Amino acid sequence: MSTPTPPRPTRSAHTAGSATILLMASAFGSGLLALVRVGYTNFLFGASPAQDAYLAAFKLPDLLSYFLIGGAASISLITILNRYREAGDEEGGDRALSVILTTMLVVLIAGVLLAEIFAPQYVWLANKGFRGDSLRFSLCVSMTRLILPAQLFFFIGSVMGSRLQVRKIFIYQAVAPLIYNAGIILGAFFLHRAYGIHSMAIGVVAGMFIGYGVLNTIGAMRSGLRFYPVIGFRNPAFLEWFNLSLPLMIGVSLVMFDGLFLNYFGSLQEGGITLLGNAKYVFNAPFNIIGPAAGAASLPFFASLFQQKRALDFSTSVSRSVSRLFATGMMVSAWMIALAPWLIDLLRGGKFTRDNAGSTTQLFIVFSITLAIWAVQGIYARAFYAASDTKTPAIAGTIIVVVSAPLYWVFFRIYGLNGLAIASDVGIFIQTATLALLLHKKKLVSFSHLEFAELGRAFAAAVLAYFATSYATRWLPAVSSHRADILAVAAGSVFWAIITLLTLLALGSKLPAQILRRKS
Repeated sequence: MSTPTPPRPTRSAHTAGSATILLMASAFGSGLLALVRVGYTNFLFGASPAQDAYLAAFKLPDLLSYFLIGGAASISLITILNRYREAGDEEGGDRALSVILTTMLVVLIAGVLLAEIFAPQYVWLANKGFRGDSLRFSLCVSMTRLILPAQLFFFIGSVMGSRLQVRKIFIYQAVAPLIYNAGIILGAFFLHRAYGIHSMAIGVVAGMFIGYGVLNTIGAMRSGLRFYPVIGFRNPAFLEWFNLSLPLMIGVSLVMFDGLFLNYFGSLQEGGITLLGNAKYVFNAPFNIIGPAAGAASLPFFASLFQQKRALDFSTSVSRSVSRLFATGMMVSAWMIALAPWLIDLLRGGKFTRDNAGSTTQLFIVFSITLAIWAVQGIYARAFYAASDTKTPAIAGTIIVVVSAPLYWVFFRIYGLNGLAIASDVGIFIQTATLALLLHKKKLVSFSHLEFAELGRAFAAAVLAYFATSYATRWLPAVSSHRADILAVAAGSVFWAIITLLTLLALGSKLPAQILRRKS
């Protein structure tokens, strides 16, 4: 009997650190493009019924993807493919990928067709304010149907990307969101006169097809993938993937349902979905740099440690990632809140008025308080996935969604749109704290391995930098023009960075040296 061949190192493979830096750079570029996209959309359509309908049109496609593949196309598949690779069975891994991709494409196509048929019913149920507004309702239904097929390309890209991530190849994953955002911008630029707000939806499909479907497939083929198209609902590899993914398919998470709750209540105010969406887009720009990038880069490394039965290393690695990410998140939150008026004003122009920007600024500040919590939630969730436990976070997430839902209604009734942002903050805190506690109780990730001293230094740096930057903004140009906004953000950012760095160094923090070492 032949001995399994150990996996060969890939020339373009990354370490956890270099992968994080690459994906952070990608998220930074993608975030800039996303802000350009949002600003251009605001310029063309403003906080209007059309943009409300466009933003709401993403929810059914996202929900379809969430429940049919549980967000698990890559999460569960990375765990399976990593085991094949550790055993030196590359061909077995390719066959497993092939049967999972082919079989689930059949399911997903059927799901897309059903969603196309029942799109009007979903839009009516999910957006309370659209029920008496024929314009927003009809626009949302037509764009929902247009965007739905993009989930097929996203699924293909996720599966192909899993093979690349197992090989520590992240360049394709880094480029994909750049192409996606560029596709939407170009679609609006060239087609908005002919198709109006629908030009944005056309750009979504084109960007998803090229950026995720085509690009990741090319990368997987270049890495040596041998694809065998076969449908196999009883295939052992498919059943293993399905059993791992099922809890994610039937369980719910506040990470997904937060957006649904915001849309449901936000639709009751014309322009409400747009204002909330703008605040979330600007929030997501820095969040995507430090949160999902670190989570995506960490999952294959966590999975490898767990499968090698290195329990102590697994716990310390997760805790170290959480500590550094939370520390970074607190300091970035200070920057976001201090410079919020100028950051949001960059989105103003055309049909998006100064009053719209002012309302968005208030929402953005409330969201920004929990940047660090949103970031580490992804790390804790991936720790469960790396340990092949998808049931626990799914059950916990479902309970948290049920408990949190009334909060959105109560806070909206009291504080309006700002109340929805407060409810979002409270909900994600409950979600993250619950995951951390469950990991500790299951003796997977111990609280004792968190770097509390480093977290304390980062908190002190964040508080001092916030107050110092807020005081310094008195001498910055007032919110007036985009040129003044850019100068104010640039000057404020330099001041914030200097105060943050000096405070960390004075307190003996190791974080600056760790960041420089990762970059090198």
